[in-house]
Amino acid sequence: MLQSLASNSCVRLIQSHKSTWYFASLVLGYILYLIFGAVVFSSVELPYEDQLRQELRAIKKQFLQDNECLSEERLERFLKKALEASNYGVSILNNASANWNWDFTSALFFASTVLSTTGYGHTAPLSDGGKAFCIIYSVIGIPFTLLFLTAVVQRIMVYSTRRPVMYFHQQWGIAKPLVAIVHASLLAMLAVSCFFLIPAAIFSALEDNWNFLESFYFCFISLSTIGLGDYVPGESVNQRFRELYKVAITVYLILGLIVMLVVLETFCELQQLKQLRKMFYLKKEKPQDRLAILEHDHLSFTTVSKRASGQHEDKIQPFVGVPTLRSPNDDPMIQ
Repeated sequence: MLQSLASNSCVRLIQSHKSTWYFASLVLGYILYLIFGAVVFSSVELPYEDQLRQELRAIKKQFLQDNECLSEERLERFLKKALEASNYGVSILNNASANWNWDFTSALFFASTVLSTTGYGHTAPLSDGGKAFCIIYSVIGIPFTLLFLTAVVQRIMVYSTRRPVMYFHQQWGIAKPLVAIVHASLLAMLAVSCFFLIPAAIFSALEDNWNFLESFYFCFISLSTIGLGDYVPGESVNQRFRELYKVAITVYLILGLIVMLVVLETFCELQQLKQLRKMFYLKKEKPQDRLAILEHDHLSFTTVSKRASGQHEDKIQPFVGVPTLRSPNDDPMIQ
């Protein structure tokens, strides 16, 4: 008996706080997913890092043996300075001196990566004035970019998603949830083909050291705004039509980001995903001022109803209060 009562109380407790339990499971699942990613990345990449470290140590040791007049401390200072310059996008190699990082097209590409929050990190402002301007430019530009993208996506959604779904739903009589799922799947396949597969093939052909996987990797990292910066197009030596190439990449990134947002918004409007999101959200509660207004209106309505009923009773009271005559002799007028 006690066990059944305890189990029933537990069930009632879980049912009353269902959203909280769902949210706790979501947080736990996210933490486990982070740990899973860390374990996989560490197990896959750590051996390659160790191998690269050993190769660099061997090259450095061999270089010092071939150049006995050069001390290890001087070599360390030179390499430190070269690596610091490389972090700012400046290379000391002779064949890379022709590529400037802050000409107009490169600066335009940098501005687009800043405003889209992609941020490859292959170039960064060198001067204090450039760093200060980058802060001010980003503070104003990032919300401006979000407003721009929201307005563009809202207008595109009308013609790319809502009207086609309503057309097939009304003209063909197909259930709206089914039409929405099929439409979202076809739109995602079209976006992947036009902004991932085809550009990856183009990048693998234009970039000398990129294969198809690396090109597809760049497309995904860029359009998802992760922007690791390990692969940046147009930075190879003696790149043909480099200025036009940089402008084309900037246009590709902006259009690709818009298309990705349209696809995500299309999936977010699916009824199934809306129900899934509601599992983890708090239930909307009416604000206190709204409750006070409703209670005041209810009291006012009740008072008016009571007054109206009272007035109605007063009007019919004289008729109710007339004495009932049992016989004609009881009438005082007759008497």
